[in-house]
Amino acid sequence: MNAAHQAHSHSEMRRGFAFGVAAYGLWGVLPIYFKAIAAVAAVDIVAHRILWSLPFLALLLFASRGWSEVRQAIRRRRTLLLLLVTAVLIGINWLLYVHAVTSGHILAGSLGYYLNPLVNVLLGRFILKERLSWLQWSAIAIAAAGILALIGGALEQLWISLTLAATFATYGLLRKIALVDAVAGLAIETALLFPLAIGWLAWRLATGEPSFGANGTETALLVLAGVVSTTPLLLFTAAARRLPYSTLGMLQFLAPTLQFLCAVWLYGEPFGRAHAIAFGAIWTALALYVLALIRVPRPVQPPE
Repeated sequence: MNAAHQAHSHSEMRRGFAFGVAAYGLWGVLPIYFKAIAAVAAVDIVAHRILWSLPFLALLLFASRGWSEVRQAIRRRRTLLLLLVTAVLIGINWLLYVHAVTSGHILAGSLGYYLNPLVNVLLGRFILKERLSWLQWSAIAIAAAGILALIGGALEQLWISLTLAATFATYGLLRKIALVDAVAGLAIETALLFPLAIGWLAWRLATGEPSFGANGTETALLVLAGVVSTTPLLLFTAAARRLPYSTLGMLQFLAPTLQFLCAVWLYGEPFGRAHAIAFGAIWTALALYVLALIRVPRPVQPPE
């Protein structure tokens, strides 16, 4: 019985790791998609993400027979309240990230998601009571030094980075706590945001400013927003349910690395001395954090 349970735990860990790599890899190249529709206002893009995500999620629920999970989650007041909070958090995160990409601040978004693993560590320590080694504390201190460098040389973008890191780390923590399946939870979150999205798009239409693209290509890309944005989030929430929160944080560096490369190599965003110091500090911090995880293996926790 014990061996069978351990084998199941390892299997779930492997699946969670694969889900996490896929999620962060897709997030890493997402700026290319948003740059293609940069002429559309950020609020309109997010509204379309919500609008087109809901039918896509409904199809997934039908395919997986997950409607019973939705009904059970809605009946649990604590779970529904958690999902209301996570819906607000992910809505803010989406809006700010799209704004960062379309306004030419992909580097700021990249930095925010580099910081996210270290915020995960702090939340794991103070909320989930996970123990930290001196290497992990050193990583946090070095990352803080990098943030101070940005305060001195790129302060106008720092709020984007810090807000993205805080909202997404908190979102991940609450989704780990909420007793709900990945698809069902995201469907409920999207349904909670749906009236706001429909109201916004209807108001835009009533004022003579329809939010669809200026051409057929932009319109098609907006319609695909549901699939494009929902797929990595589903993979992430599935990973979050199967992995220790610290391990999930270790995988996070994949997405911002790809975003960083997009910003500097594809779109030529300015990369000054303050950025070099900040990114250098955070890359060093992440290296120490990963080293700490390798040197001190953490016990596998079975999924809830």
